[in-house]
Amino acid sequence: MTTPSAADRPGSPESGTAPLPRYGSRAAQSSDTLGRSGAGRQQPASWPARTDGDTGPVPIVGDRPAPPLRPTDPVPPSTDVPEPLEPEPLEPEPLEPESLEPEELPTTERPAGGRAGRDLRAAVAVGVGLVAVIVASLLLWRPAFLAVLVAAILVAVVELTRALRAGRFAPPLVPLLVGALIMEGLAWSRGPTGLVVGFLLTALAVLLWRLGDGPAGYLKDAASGVLVALYVPLLAGFAVLLLTPDDGAARVLAFIATVVASDVGGYTAGVLFGKHRMAPSISPKKSWEGMAGSVLACMLVATPFVVLALDGPWWGGLVFGAALAVSATVGDLGESLIKRDLGIKDMGNLLPGHGGIMDRLDSLLPSAAVAYLLLSVLAPV
Repeated sequence: MTTPSAADRPGSPESGTAPLPRYGSRAAQSSDTLGRSGAGRQQPASWPARTDGDTGPVPIVGDRPAPPLRPTDPVPPSTDVPEPLEPEPLEPEPLEPESLEPEELPTTERPAGGRAGRDLRAAVAVGVGLVAVIVASLLLWRPAFLAVLVAAILVAVVELTRALRAGRFAPPLVPLLVGALIMEGLAWSRGPTGLVVGFLLTALAVLLWRLGDGPAGYLKDAASGVLVALYVPLLAGFAVLLLTPDDGAARVLAFIATVVASDVGGYTAGVLFGKHRMAPSISPKKSWEGMAGSVLACMLVATPFVVLALDGPWWGGLVFGAALAVSATVGDLGESLIKRDLGIKDMGNLLPGHGGIMDRLDSLLPSAAVAYLLLSVLAPV
């Protein structure tokens, strides 16, 4: 048996391989020599020499990241100075409605001129002209008044329809105009029954006509169309019913004169004594003092008509005047409410100082129905 040579013995310096390092020899090295060339392994000659102290073969671009701070380490002071915050501008407090100038008021509250909000000279001139036309048509030939009334109704329907269109409602105009003619004709020829039938036919025509424009907005357009039919031609039909008897001219004159007295009395008392507002959110010019003036003026005008022209009792004139003062005021407030909702001042501009025809019919329309019902009891035909 041959013995191994010294070169073949393990651990011999003459063996073909370097001796393996013992366990723990790497741990004996300091942390500064780990991974560096010459400390356990040699760096290949092809790698470039490192002069920046980096330890890895892959160069790191830029500075080394700072080690994370421990909870006990002090936080270095920041060199960034925050910019001072700019104070927010303070919004001015809203002014009270009483301190607003006329140009700052909403459209529906801007006065057109004068203390009561209208051009007095133009209003008086137009009012006198309208009264002259009405009285002349009633005294000369009653059907002439019917023609004047129908023309006013048609214009009022157009004005109200256009005003509603400005408020994004679209009532059909054609069935409303045709229906207004039918309603007044049936009221003249068939009485109250014909008026009601004409209204029902007009409402049905509005509903069917609106179907042609599709379902979008159908409900509001159809409802606004029925409102126009009820508000203008139906209520005006009661004035036609007042005209049909033999003393129809006296009945219509009593009705119109009382409503005009309500307007004039309320205007005068409101300008002279008006201090307590009746409905400031609807009509800022209305006052309770003006309402008292309307009632007094209506009683003074209505009583002679009821007693002398219609052979009614004296107290009937007082009741008739007070009731029409209330109905005229309610009609005025109702139209003001519609205009306030639509954001307009007048329904039209056909009558200088008054606005449109609809602005003059606002008090007459509901008062026509009240006058017809009261005179049917106080002064029956």
